[in-house]
Amino acid sequence: MSTLGRRTLGRSGVEVSALSFGAAGIGNLFTAISDEQAYEAVDAAWSGGIRSFDTAPHYGIGLSERRLGAALRDRPRAEYTLSTKVGRLLEPTGAVAGGDDLADGFAVPATHRRVWDFSADGVRRSLDASLERLGLDRVDVVYLHDLDDHAEQAFREGYPALEKLRSQGVVGAIGAGMNQTEMLTRFVRETDVDVVLCAGRYTLLDHSALTELLPAAQDRGISVVIGGAFNSGLLADPCPGATYDYVVAPGELLDRALRLKVIAERHGATLRAAALAFPAAHPAVASVLAGARSAAEVRDCAEQFATPVPPEFWRELRAEGLLPATAPLPVRQLP
Repeated sequence: MSTLGRRTLGRSGVEVSALSFGAAGIGNLFTAISDEQAYEAVDAAWSGGIRSFDTAPHYGIGLSERRLGAALRDRPRAEYTLSTKVGRLLEPTGAVAGGDDLADGFAVPATHRRVWDFSADGVRRSLDASLERLGLDRVDVVYLHDLDDHAEQAFREGYPALEKLRSQGVVGAIGAGMNQTEMLTRFVRETDVDVVLCAGRYTLLDHSALTELLPAAQDRGISVVIGGAFNSGLLADPCPGATYDYVVAPGELLDRALRLKVIAERHGATLRAAALAFPAAHPAVASVLAGARSAAEVRDCAEQFATPVPPEFWRELRAEGLLPATAPLPVRQLP
């Protein structure tokens, strides 16, 4: 039974757990893991009360979807929410040996290439292929994925295609997922999406979503899922060589992360717990999406998410100018 709270995405009726599982890691992000390790990670998420799972064709050129679908196949379908993404079609390269996908971040053989396609036909073909890889008959949420350089086609063709799929009952909720706030804010203001997935732009180190995206979403009743709460690693374990947005963190950001860690430990908390609690406190945020590649990482995320951070920690961050005065703080932890 799920022990995490649940929230509805916009006006869709689709529910997500307050903590969600991001499946890029089980698609061999950066380094390879075994099928067994992937299944154990998903099992740990389920045991920890997580009932929302997010994947994409991009993650391991389909490997993440195949593994996630296999891990969830015997679970009661009505008890979990599954999201995937469209915008990249996977086409066979014809390669039978040699070559990998590490240039795109995944330790998998380069058996397919990604082809950008936000056309109506591309959206439908992408979703059909995802369902085949997942081995499931439906997904609950579909996002337009990383449309930074394809905005015109995505707004003109891709979004209406998703709207049609929603009206037909093929999917329950639709949105866009990106690593930037400007275009997501445009989606919130100009379309009828249910949710946007914003990665890395509302964290203890990057508050940029607070300026326009989150207020706009709150005003319009559109949900936000926050990914990248650890900024790809720096806020999980700040040390020399740690990554920020998937590249080695610059010195100034490393220093800030270390300062945050010292303050957290002084108040008897962990930086990981604070990093997960901060985005969850905003009323527009429906779920925090945490990527994990092992059962141990999943269990740690669930434990940290459930651990209260003392109010004094948040007060000190505000006093030191490390958090904006307008950022909502975890209300359950403040008097």
